[in-house]
Amino acid sequence: MVEVSAELVRILLREQHPDLADRPIREVAGGWGNQMWRLGDDLAVRMQRMDTSPDPQLKERRWLPRLAPRLPLPIPTPVRSGVPVDRFPKLWTVMTWVEGTPLDHGTIARGDHAADTLAAFLEALHVEAPADAPDGTSGFGGHPEECTAGFEHFLEALGLPGNDIRAVWDDAVAAPRWPGPRVWVHGDLHPANVVVADGTLAGVVDFGALFAGDPAWDLGAAWLLLPEGGAARFFGRYPRVDEATVRRARGLAALKCLFLMLMGQNGDRGLPGGKTSWGPIGRSALDRVLKGL
Repeated sequence: MVEVSAELVRILLREQHPDLADRPIREVAGGWGNQMWRLGDDLAVRMQRMDTSPDPQLKERRWLPRLAPRLPLPIPTPVRSGVPVDRFPKLWTVMTWVEGTPLDHGTIARGDHAADTLAAFLEALHVEAPADAPDGTSGFGGHPEECTAGFEHFLEALGLPGNDIRAVWDDAVAAPRWPGPRVWVHGDLHPANVVVADGTLAGVVDFGALFAGDPAWDLGAAWLLLPEGGAARFFGRYPRVDEATVRRARGLAALKCLFLMLMGQNGDRGLPGGKTSWGPIGRSALDRVLKGL
């Protein structure tokens, strides 16, 4: 893996976008698939890190400029493209900066406002996607039954008894599939991929998992992001949601909670990609999932 430094970022900018090269550059803590470097006050450089495929950044370059104008919260929008070179043989992209504190390092104090904001954002995002929009995968976009191996792996790795969790998961697996249409889905909404300000949601970031398909993959965010009681308010505001979709969403939220808890353990063990703050976040979100609406 190439070691990325502020000096390397500046060299790449001088070679490919010299008009931006004299801006202040500072590293942004966090990130996993990509490493972020702040570029002045309003831009950031997104450097491919753990991601082995260029597809996530290529998706963002193509589709985010089309989605951003109609969404009620700011999202990062690509403004310049970086090409791989010998000194950094991966993709990098200059994006607009979304102001706020990542929720895994912040809190939501205005729960009703955040629930209403999340519902409005997802209502605006979840519109029918064009035929050439990217499909989901079993990892991001499949029916819960296609993710059962991952669920079992997370449960075993965490050493959880899993009776209550398994009941939620089994109910999601038994729920009917999304009948369509294919709608735009962020796909990876969890506390590190949204930012907060003034006690409420202020932006959504990291659209590398973007796909067209089942909105249940995003609706689980009602439990993952919102404080106690927020899911019920959210589903009261989000339009046209059916029981089967809520069941799938709840199971997928449980799956994401287990993932966050495992990542928290990895952080304690010093493993690559570990995020020590994610364990307690995943545990508290799982408690909300198990309580239901």
